[in-house]
Amino acid sequence: MNASLEWILWGVLPYIVLTIFIGGHIYRYQKDQFGWSTKSSEFLEKKQLRYGSMFFHWGILFVLGGHFLGILVPVSFYNGLGVSEHQYHIMALAFGIPAGIAVVIGLVLLSYRRLTVARIKKTTSKGDWAVLFFLLIVVLSGLTATFMNVDSHGFDYRTTIAPWFRGIFIFRIEPHLMAEVPIWFKIHLIANYAFASIWPFTRMVHVFSFPLRYLSRSYVIYKKQIRKA
Repeated sequence: MNASLEWILWGVLPYIVLTIFIGGHIYRYQKDQFGWSTKSSEFLEKKQLRYGSMFFHWGILFVLGGHFLGILVPVSFYNGLGVSEHQYHIMALAFGIPAGIAVVIGLVLLSYRRLTVARIKKTTSKGDWAVLFFLLIVVLSGLTATFMNVDSHGFDYRTTIAPWFRGIFIFRIEPHLMAEVPIWFKIHLIANYAFASIWPFTRMVHVFSFPLRYLSRSYVIYKKQIRKA
């Protein structure tokens, strides 16, 4: 890959995606507050949703936790704790692979539900399909990168992808760090670019909704109406 393309992919495109991601959320909140929700379909079908949602949400929590520990935490922190690269690699595989598989199972179940339950299919928007599609691409590409890196052959993303990613947020652009990154990881990152770009315009905005008022509001009291014969 030539230097110009590397600079565009890892030096310019991240800021374009960030602009769309942040600006898109601001625009969406200003123009479509009533649409800012998960668009829950639980009242239409519960059983399949329960299992699909459980696999997806628990799996994604562990996946995000692994990304936080591997990307945002500097390698020097692990060195200070005496955790070697090999030990970290084994732990990352032990937790990352099952978590990724759980997310895939969840997405497959949720997609199957939307395809087979008539009422769900009818209420599914193009944005919902886009979320499921891009999420599946992101997770499958991440799993592929993980499986291809089972025997790491000296590649440690904590010394390449991690400092490149952290550098984006402090405006220290270092595209050269991505030069020797295996293609599988690059595909995963580009898939994340695409997903982050559509995020603000889909139901994914609900991730940033925190119902804090629920903690202080009064209880809602329901009274059963008894009908006289």
